[in-house]
Amino acid sequence: MPLPFALDHINLWLLAEGDGFTLIDCGYANAETRALWERHFAGTLGGRPLVRIVATHCHPDHLGNAAWLAERFGCTVTMTHGEFLAAHAIVDERAAHAPADTCALFRAHGMAAADVDRIAARGNTYRRGVPVAPPNYHRLFAGDEIRAGGTAWRTIVGHGHSSEHASLFAPAHNVLVSGDMLLPRISTNVSVWPSDAEGDPLGRFLHSLTAYEDLPPSSLVLPSHGLPFRGIPLRIAQLRAHHDARLAELAEAMAAAHAPVTAAQMIPVLFRRTLDLQQSYFAMGETIAHLNHLWRRGRARRTIADDGAIRYAA
Repeated sequence: MPLPFALDHINLWLLAEGDGFTLIDCGYANAETRALWERHFAGTLGGRPLVRIVATHCHPDHLGNAAWLAERFGCTVTMTHGEFLAAHAIVDERAAHAPADTCALFRAHGMAAADVDRIAARGNTYRRGVPVAPPNYHRLFAGDEIRAGGTAWRTIVGHGHSSEHASLFAPAHNVLVSGDMLLPRISTNVSVWPSDAEGDPLGRFLHSLTAYEDLPPSSLVLPSHGLPFRGIPLRIAQLRAHHDARLAELAEAMAAAHAPVTAAQMIPVLFRRTLDLQQSYFAMGETIAHLNHLWRRGRARRTIADDGAIRYAA
């Protein structure tokens, strides 16, 4: 399904049941995607219903159409507790999940006032992709087994990219629906957000990867973005090496600086290309995440000035 961003697509997965289909992830809730869904109802699904919807996590490209599809087919959305609550918090702008909270965080980390104003002017962009969060759900726990597509799937919960991301592994077929935790060409976004402004989501993400390292190397990985691939151990090693290199570059840049630096100043160290506003939004969150990781690991100092400005030093 298409996405209205630089990352221009998401892969959705259908598992054939006797009387219908289990769907994993739902697409962004815009007119283009829903028009494509209408074609799939008659074509791909052949008039058969969705009997279960699984959302790997709450981001708009994954959860956007969940409530719409669940109402249409009279089925329940299955997801983890953390993702269900996060979706409602962002839609309702509660518990530091409002755009104003993000703007305040980015301002404290040195983002230019004009860029903060541009982000504020967008309003709640989450609601454009998730106009309605599912009103209820079937709760998914780490280690849970669900049966779908004629086989058993084990739930693997990961953190860092989102609060409680669920991947599904089918041992009988060595197939992993990885969501955004394992992607073939890019590292998933790992950002700090205002509800956990001093947190270490990068540390949680890297720790979460250990849950995938014991899966068979021959497993077929079905990612949310990019082509299916094999070679989980190699991909995890690449991801760890990628983040180690970015952290080392940040530490070197801080050591070379003549004064403590803001996250905004460090964005060019991690992102060596021109960024649009959407990309700058996520780049800011990811740069804070890498700096917080260095701080939490004792590789950087973090200070807060009287005006609220947050800076880091080697």
